[in-house]
Amino acid sequence: MVEKHREDNLSWDEYFMGIARLSALRSKDPSTQVGACIVDKDHKVVSIGYNGMPRGVDDEQIPWGHGEGIESKYLYVCHAEFNAILNTRDGSALKDCTIYVTLFPCNECAKAIVQTGIKHIIYEDDKYHDHVEEQASRKILDLAGVDYRQYKGRKVNFDVI
Repeated sequence: MVEKHREDNLSWDEYFMGIARLSALRSKDPSTQVGACIVDKDHKVVSIGYNGMPRGVDDEQIPWGHGEGIESKYLYVCHAEFNAILNTRDGSALKDCTIYVTLFPCNECAKAIVQTGIKHIIYEDDKYHDHVEEQASRKILDLAGVDYRQYKGRKVNFDVI
């Protein structure tokens, strides 16, 4: 008798969103940790990223709060999607890829996604849905023919020490 394989294994979406969620744990942001995982049509991971300060910038010298003006973290932080795109060794490898991201992309990341040829976005959370940046993001993505959908799979949990 042939033994049957497991049926409770992770789907591709669960697997890649799990990688994005694990990547988010690298973020030092005290309020919002975001991770991204870019995969090609053959289910190969092309790149990963998380939200953090630019390479070489001492993140102890930069504000992590929601301050005003020059004291706002938003002026300094590189978003997870942007980092995943920049972490790719070969930019042409992003054409027709899918990006899994734990938070719906802002307008700036949407522009980078479109420019690099990524065609699919699977996002977990959309907590800024009504913000103007996310409204602009959806418009950019729609005009460029990039499809996006909210992740509905199991939430893979990680016990981090």
